[in-house]
Amino acid sequence: MGNRNDEKKEEEEEEEEEEEGERVRRDWEFRLSTVVSSSCDGASSDIIGIIEFDPSDNLVVTGGIARKIRVYSVKTLLPGENHSHGEGADVTSLQHNNACEYYICTPAKLSSLRWKPDSAGRVLGSGDYDGVVTEYDLDRRIPIFERDEHGGRRIWSVDYSHWDPLVGASGSDDGTMQMWDSRCEGIKTVAKVRPSGGGSAVCCVEFNPFGGPLIAVGCADRRAYGYDMRKMVDPVLVFEGHQKTVTYVRFLDDHTMVTSGTDGCLRLWSTDDARMIRVYMGHTNSRSFIGLSVWRTGGLLGCGSEDNRVFVYDMRWGEPIWVHEFGGGKWNGNGDGAGPNFVSSVCWKQVGEDGCTLVAGGSDGILEVIVGKRIAS
Repeated sequence: MGNRNDEKKEEEEEEEEEEEGERVRRDWEFRLSTVVSSSCDGASSDIIGIIEFDPSDNLVVTGGIARKIRVYSVKTLLPGENHSHGEGADVTSLQHNNACEYYICTPAKLSSLRWKPDSAGRVLGSGDYDGVVTEYDLDRRIPIFERDEHGGRRIWSVDYSHWDPLVGASGSDDGTMQMWDSRCEGIKTVAKVRPSGGGSAVCCVEFNPFGGPLIAVGCADRRAYGYDMRKMVDPVLVFEGHQKTVTYVRFLDDHTMVTSGTDGCLRLWSTDDARMIRVYMGHTNSRSFIGLSVWRTGGLLGCGSEDNRVFVYDMRWGEPIWVHEFGGGKWNGNGDGAGPNFVSSVCWKQVGEDGCTLVAGGSDGILEVIVGKRIAS
């Protein structure tokens, strides 16, 4: 009798979950708004590895292996803020050399970009393949700070504290996450930790953007870690569940965090007790950095995929609510991620409640702008 009751309960829960999933899918409508391409079709030297909106959401910057920081105006990428939807909505086509406001050449390939808090969108921090952290003054378009603390090993990620905006952190192939103060060029680090005892690469770092002292770190040892920046000795949280490298960590709110791994899934965690809440699956990711971004207001997650598609998940549901074939669907078609192109970076614009904007970049140098609107119930 008890077994039959349990089976009935499981069936009811599955039905409720499926109904919830259908409702979540009907909440949003998305469409491609703008495509920015290069004159060199599929140039492998122009992989877009990073996309970031500035704090005002008026500018977008991109970086990658082309050794350039490109700066775009949102008004250019979204002419007239045209959020019309439906089959009749036009797609704007642009070229990088016309759409880009200006660019800054960098001495090395870029792996990370982050805006420095309290700089009025003027200072942009970068991490590069040569293991150097550089800050650029975008008004003057020159470097104003440089730090090399990782012994020439590639930096995968940089971020700044919102609790103490003068403090930054970087994670590297050397297996360390280092915190530094940009007022002290050339001075030793504020703190240095090696999350994995075996020296596994630190692939991502992010401070709590809501102002708390927690900093999250993702590593090639399949774990993410949480440290209290006031006492950088041992992690206060360990997030275990990924089967391969943790490539991204992103805070969704003050109590939850999302990670991405090359095991082909995203995971939602509680930052109170490191409890895993939900797993998101559907995209393909076994070896590359494909981007991860969270739209905190709408509770949406965006990521790329090695089958050259963009995936959008709702935090409430483990399956994608929208999938877009990037670059007109130019991929190998067998779903195994073996094609030459893949979506390598994504970023949500954080403003808005009933409308959203996601910018995605590809390994072929193409930039696409996707807009969405909440469907009235």
